[in-house]
Amino acid sequence: MARTGLAVAAGRIARSAARRRGGGSALPGLVAERVDPDILTHALAGVPQVVVVTGTNGKTTTTKMLVALLRAHGREVFTNPTGSNFTRGVISAMLPALDRQGRMHADLAVLELDEAHALHFVKKVAPTHALLLNVARDQLDRFAEIDHTARLLHSLAAATTQGVVLNRDDPFVARIADDPDVPPARYFGLDESVLERLAELQEADVRFEDEAPTPGLGAQDVLLRPRDEREFELVLGDGSASGPIVLRQRGLAAMINATAAVSTARLLLGEAFDPAVAGAALREVAPPFGRGEVVDAGGRPLELVLVKNPAGFTVALGTYGATPVTTMVAINDRDADGRDVSWLYDVSFASLRENGVALTSGIRAYDMALRLRYDDVEVGGVEPDLAVALDRLLADHPDRPLRVFCTYTAMMTLRRILADRYTLPEFGEDAPA
Repeated sequence: MARTGLAVAAGRIARSAARRRGGGSALPGLVAERVDPDILTHALAGVPQVVVVTGTNGKTTTTKMLVALLRAHGREVFTNPTGSNFTRGVISAMLPALDRQGRMHADLAVLELDEAHALHFVKKVAPTHALLLNVARDQLDRFAEIDHTARLLHSLAAATTQGVVLNRDDPFVARIADDPDVPPARYFGLDESVLERLAELQEADVRFEDEAPTPGLGAQDVLLRPRDEREFELVLGDGSASGPIVLRQRGLAAMINATAAVSTARLLLGEAFDPAVAGAALREVAPPFGRGEVVDAGGRPLELVLVKNPAGFTVALGTYGATPVTTMVAINDRDADGRDVSWLYDVSFASLRENGVALTSGIRAYDMALRLRYDDVEVGGVEPDLAVALDRLLADHPDRPLRVFCTYTAMMTLRRILADRYTLPEFGEDAPA
């Protein structure tokens, strides 16, 4: 334990240095892990429930919703709120909360983890519960192909000790429950009345349609029944339904994330789960930074929408793309984005034709402009430099709301620029209402 205490001290020093330099959310965790490779094991040893949230799309939003639900029920919860979802990012987030011996004091740890790094995590800590959201093509330069991603989630489920929550409508995820080494499963998904909308949300897996029928519902499973773009109700497997729930974040994907969070909270809280408390908590959850976050840019709303794979971009366009705003698309191809941007050709940009795109920006600005031309979307200009592009967007379009679809590193850069000019919440804090 002395070594763990030393690791905490070293990590905190690195954290202070990184904050003074304006970044480095994963660096302190890397330093601490170098000093004590087992810091995760020691830190979480006394936490009764350790929950891992992973999958291709929706990890950050769902984790934030689940944490809000648990805290609203009076539970003390540790989480990694910045979206830095590698193990070193988790350690960085832990450092301020650990005591001098490097121990975490909380009722639960709810951790967003990258699909691959979740397996690094379980080598140190066996999670009690796992929430597996979906599988889609994403960063294929890292994951090679979609079946590999599915196997990663399967391995995580098999390493979980008490229970898993699975997406009933995602065949890659739902069939994980067939493995006898996986603990008992609960499901979340779409109500039958909206099943036709599945195609816009996830990958199809036609190879197994005949072999893997949709799982039957248990009394505690939770399905989503939307009412409009923000209001929905939840239907339990026994047929009972919640009252209306309203989110601050709009769109079907956000509602599905909320459904997954509710299903997991019910499993974790048991009889202590209160639907009224849950509904009130979800109404207060602001979009995580860059996930439909709206920035007040000198009196004008500027919306940042993270896009990183075909399914996610398609959902984003369906949720945000048709409203009359001035749009910029910023595409980078750094390691955190994925080096291969050919996935852009699996997205239909037809919804942007009527209003066009004011600018494309980022490292792949010209590639994005060409892709839009193939879909007959008018592009007003190309500016690879993100800071210059943002200045042009603000100066040339003074009378309309603004929206930027952006990959991860482009979003982080734009947000830092905006934070220097306007009042933005810190990463991990709630956005202003």
